Amino acid sequence: MDFSYSAKTQALREQLTNFMDQHIVPRIGAWQQEVAAGIYPVSFMEDLKALARSEGLWNLFLPSLKDGEPGQGLSNLEYAPLAEIMGRVSWASEVFNCNAPDTGNMELLHMFATAEQREQWLNPLLAGEIRSAFAMTEPDVGSSDASNIQTLIRRDGDEYVINGRKWFITNAAHPNCKFMIVMGKTDPDGDAKRQQSMVIVPMDTPGVEVERNIPVMNHIAPEGHCEIVLRDVRVPAANLLAEEGDGFMMAQARLGPGRVHHCMRSIGMAELALELMVERAQERKTFGRYLFQHGSVSEWIARSRMEIEQARLLVLKTAWMIDEVGARTARKEIAMIKAVIPTMHSQVVDRAIQVFGAMGLTPDTPLSDLWIGARCLRLADGPDEVHLRSIARMELRDSEAKRGHTAAYLTPPER
Repeated sequence: MDFSYSAKTQALREQLTNFMDQHIVPRIGAWQQEVAAGIYPVSFMEDLKALARSEGLWNLFLPSLKDGEPGQGLSNLEYAPLAEIMGRVSWASEVFNCNAPDTGNMELLHMFATAEQREQWLNPLLAGEIRSAFAMTEPDVGSSDASNIQTLIRRDGDEYVINGRKWFITNAAHPNCKFMIVMGKTDPDGDAKRQQSMVIVPMDTPGVEVERNIPVMNHIAPEGHCEIVLRDVRVPAANLLAEEGDGFMMAQARLGPGRVHHCMRSIGMAELALELMVERAQERKTFGRYLFQHGSVSEWIARSRMEIEQARLLVLKTAWMIDEVGARTARKEIAMIKAVIPTMHSQVVDRAIQVFGAMGLTPDTPLSDLWIGARCLRLADGPDEVHLRSIARMELRDSEAKRGHTAAYLTPPER
């Protein structure tokens, strides 16, 4: 098992770090000011995207790129450390056309789209000309179990008719969001994992109503986490992705690499929080001593470093396994990183806020946004408890073949 960084990855890490330092970090303030003024997308986004593409920092996440398609075609292991670097700034991924949910949608379209669907939707996404959304989550059911989804997709001649309500649909408020992939039921009475299908729905289709951009922890994301109503939405039957009943399978295919991306961006946020904590601890004094000279603060620094390193190694192992044996075989590791990393992220940022004191709660630092990101990730792609349950079930199943083996280690009392 080898998940060390290759020479190619090291070169891209250096190039990406330089790009971030030179072109993105200096614009953090400008991005915040323009978004606060209602300017979105920000005025410099397209220029940054053009520059990133000209430097080859484009579509870094897609391993199966074909000849002639723009991007690097990196493996999951090669892309993971790059996602960590991009995660330090919330909007950086879009500059490199590596932002969710477009990444997952591009993966789906790359694997399952027809030639016509690729031409109409995938190619503009690969070129960064449009944005997209993925509509799975619903407000009235536990959507981490896809069999609960209530949105109905009914065939009517050469069309599908869609009715349902979705929410927390990322990107749906983005002015350049041109379509969403909607997951719903085409066969409500079928096998639990064959009831669902996915359909491509243009955002301007009659009956698609974006009701609100839901604030998250009283924070409104400009790209949106929207609630959407679908009322008698009609799309051509040709907009079906893959076959009827393939929705559950495609959702699983989409989530494996996506969780690696999320978790590595999360590690990038935790790294930034730790860097801020360390600097603050060396600059600020209380009771005549620098903060790092207080035992509790030095312990927070040490524990944060250990936890980040452990988390990164687990994610890299998972990325390596997806590359080598596939997401299905790596499903326990995928569940583990989804449960481990957001908790680590939350703990590190919480410590950093404590070291900054009241300043850590203000927009003067990125810490409050980093904390919100961590808290949201404990629900995104399924709550922690679902993943913990899955891990336990797989662990128990794996123990069946050797049940009783540990009895040899027990020493019963003599009678």
